[in-house]
Amino acid sequence: MPVCRLTELSVRNAQPPESGQYTLWDATFRQFGLRISQGGTKTFTVMHGPLRERVTVGRYPTISLAQARARAKEIVADRTLNAHRPPSITFDDAQQKFFLAQRQKNKVSTVAQYERLFKRHLLPRLCRRKLADIKPHDITHIIDRILTTPSECNHAHSAAQTFFRWAVRRHYIDRSPMEGMEKPTKYHPRERTLTDDELRAVWRAAQEYGYPFGTIVQLLILTGQRRSEIGKLKWSYLGKDNVTLPPEIVKNNRAHTFPLGTTAAHILEHAPRLGDFVFMARWNDKPCNGWQSCTFTLMKKCRTSHWTLHDLRRTFATNLAALGVAPHIVERLLNHTGGTISGVAAIYNRHAYMAEMLEAIQKWEKHLAALVSPIRQAA
Repeated sequence: MPVCRLTELSVRNAQPPESGQYTLWDATFRQFGLRISQGGTKTFTVMHGPLRERVTVGRYPTISLAQARARAKEIVADRTLNAHRPPSITFDDAQQKFFLAQRQKNKVSTVAQYERLFKRHLLPRLCRRKLADIKPHDITHIIDRILTTPSECNHAHSAAQTFFRWAVRRHYIDRSPMEGMEKPTKYHPRERTLTDDELRAVWRAAQEYGYPFGTIVQLLILTGQRRSEIGKLKWSYLGKDNVTLPPEIVKNNRAHTFPLGTTAAHILEHAPRLGDFVFMARWNDKPCNGWQSCTFTLMKKCRTSHWTLHDLRRTFATNLAALGVAPHIVERLLNHTGGTISGVAAIYNRHAYMAEMLEAIQKWEKHLAALVSPIRQAA
């Protein structure tokens, strides 16, 4: 390929070929050249990258040699920088890809929680922003607005951190804007357990509330299971005298079988069969939802406040301990993976403890029956 030092004189005097075209490459800037066609047209060009891509700069003499050389250097510099720059993508586009990936490996409930946090806190302020343009102060501004709700604040922080780490792994950004950012508030585990009087009030209010939410609360009190597990209960999970929860709805991804006491079995026996789920949503074939508003309504009915549905689980465990139930039996009923039997002991101890769990449940139902005096079975 012909190479010479391009000057105004050499450009002006360059002669066209007899056929086709050829390029004179600049000896001082080897990526820059002058292409001359058979008809005498002279065009400045620049070649860049491993694929030797040609980019037209402009025709001579419409632009001068100096102008063409300066523009060629700009093109090379810009493309060199862009070769190492993450692809341009908006927060909205990236979060859609993120949730598509999350649905492949996480539980529906986990993804739903992330989606709720994004929709409520992140999307309104970041939706159309380029991912690479989001700075730490953009995130802290969002987090600072919800500091008055510590749990929600921590959850939003964790969801955003998970997302930006994923974006780094996908090479959408070089660094996370949350790198080095500490959790906004210190986690304080709840210690609330309901007193006997409060538990009595909640039970009676749940009886009055009725199916589906009131019945769910009664089963939470009786079994100590998580609200998501009882809320997603299907008729197919029920055995003759026990319930088996499949891994996909259990927090620790392990199937969990627990016995039913007489009272719990009676409640389930009299629940209406409206679909696959024991507790159906009002307008569709999905499980019952609307936990927050239902809990608030129930609190007003029982005139007992500042408790959560998870506090019923803690109250269940505390009362079982007070009734003399061994800690490892309580843990089995709660389906805890750690605690008394964990690690190597958990691997080798495969005893189901069904008889012991049933005895514990019977003790608890007897105690509860005396407490609410009498338990009126749900119709």
